[in-house]
Amino acid sequence: MAIRTELVLRLDNSPGSLNRLCKVLADEKVNVAALNLEASGTVHLVPDNPLHASGLLRGLDYAVEECEVLFVQIPNTVGAVTAATRQLATAAININYAFASVSSGHELAVLVVGVDDPKRAAAVAGM
Repeated sequence: MAIRTELVLRLDNSPGSLNRLCKVLADEKVNVAALNLEASGTVHLVPDNPLHASGLLRGLDYAVEECEVLFVQIPNTVGAVTAATRQLATAAININYAFASVSSGHELAVLVVGVDDPKRAAAVAGM
């Protein structure tokens, strides 16, 4: 488990908006470790280099917010998300949002969890 910086921004609800964002990041060699796009246009993005990514996006007039999230690598097995969320529930940590990703055939998945205090959550949940 790690604590990573997530960038939160809004995209226009128009064809190509997400592609333009991803192209800008790819052109600057920023790798996207996790991404979630909501129907509202809100993007939650965990880049490998958040400082570079946020500066780049702000320079292109994106309104970027930064926050810390739990970035949990879990086994790609049945019940792995349950085990991770059980640790947080047992520690009385409220989950504001979460999203996960895995590629078929890979041993690990990634779970991104937004909580009020990631450092405290990681410590008390033993993650």
